[in-house]
Amino acid sequence: MASEERPLLPPTRDGVAHNSIYDRFTPDQKRWILFVVSFAGLLQTFVQATFVPSIPKIAKDLDSTHAAVSLSVSLSIFAEAIGALVWGAYSSFYGRRLMYLCGIPFVCIGSCGVATSTSLRGLLFWRFVQTFGCSGSTPLGAGVIGDTYMLEERGTRVGIFFGVSLLGSAVAPFPGGTAAQYWSWRNLHYSLGACGLLGMLLVYLSFPETSHPGTMGIDKVARMRRFHVIWVNPLSSLWLLRSPNLFATMLASSLMIFSGFVLLVPIAYTIGARYGITNEAVIGACFLPSGLGNFIGALVAGRLSDSVVRKWRIRRRGLWYPEDRLRAACIGGLFMVPLSVGASGLLITYVGGLIGLSLNLLCLYINGMGVDLVMNPISVYNVDVMHSRSAEITAAYGAVRSLIVSAGTTLIIISIQHIGVAWTDIIAAVLALIGQGIIFLTIRYGDRMRASVDVSFSTIDNN
Repeated sequence: MASEERPLLPPTRDGVAHNSIYDRFTPDQKRWILFVVSFAGLLQTFVQATFVPSIPKIAKDLDSTHAAVSLSVSLSIFAEAIGALVWGAYSSFYGRRLMYLCGIPFVCIGSCGVATSTSLRGLLFWRFVQTFGCSGSTPLGAGVIGDTYMLEERGTRVGIFFGVSLLGSAVAPFPGGTAAQYWSWRNLHYSLGACGLLGMLLVYLSFPETSHPGTMGIDKVARMRRFHVIWVNPLSSLWLLRSPNLFATMLASSLMIFSGFVLLVPIAYTIGARYGITNEAVIGACFLPSGLGNFIGALVAGRLSDSVVRKWRIRRRGLWYPEDRLRAACIGGLFMVPLSVGASGLLITYVGGLIGLSLNLLCLYINGMGVDLVMNPISVYNVDVMHSRSAEITAAYGAVRSLIVSAGTTLIIISIQHIGVAWTDIIAAVLALIGQGIIFLTIRYGDRMRASVDVSFSTIDNN
């Protein structure tokens, strides 16, 4: 029998009792919890996506260069990686709610710092603080959803979470460019600080702790020491990636998301320069198709991955093979992502005018949707197999992925200058296909990969 037909995680009677833990919250409470974490995720994407269209104005105001200010993009990706590890690790010990309350003030302070920056050095410092503060939204959100929703409901809710969060990718660049052109990029960041304050109030007033009873590290500390600050090594989460299947899915997702960065990061110097777009607001509007694709792709991928899990459990007569969820990534990774990024490079090089611009915007939409059709199943798969440490694996996965993408992002402009847009995009398309190949191997040999390095994987009984 093929390797992928040998599930290692059959259900037992203990799983029935465990399922009752998901009844702690009413459906209305669950919807409110999902709303709050989605708002935090939306704030994170606004912090990230409003910045890029305003880079030319910021460079002019600070008497700097585009390339120098663009360093803040790579720096913010690095801050996101470090912050995700910190908030994810500490959430396993102190809980999700407290980490939201600790992280959001960094967003408020950092946003005000960015708004008052008068030098490149100050801008980079406060940009780091700002991004560090909101970087916990993704691992904490994934952890909260894993805490409150059962295995076969999880993908749909993670899809909603990512969909709402990534709505910022569709909407934020336009107000970011519009503010830079017609208002003030400084006032924009003051507004982000105010939104952070609103989010902190929502968490403080109405957000419950969702971690399962008895699973937090603080629950195991003697009562007399409960108010002592406990050191948690945030880098310990990275050790989870020694598992071949977790490392493989992280690498595959990095290659996929890099294709989106290849299209979006240099957009002012590729689509903007090729089609004569110089207005920052219009350049910001060019991000809309990609963000819309992210939004729709996240919603579709969530339901699709849950449907695939249910379908294959029926085929396996109730047995759960975790890698089945990854089958939902195949359409996006094999066709939509590589074809869209490769086609965009060729269109920019050889097709001008309104037709070329329209087709490029279509490629941005398809790429955005395709990336999320891959990212969602992988993200939920991580929560499935590491349920007790879902925030930590999401943080580790996101941190290493961010570092890989950050390093690659610094080479995009250089590559375009040396070998051109077409070849740069074709290379990105090939890398995406390699990523999908890694996913196929994980589906095929997932049981062996999990067995080779056991990092305390979850079973159907505690999922």
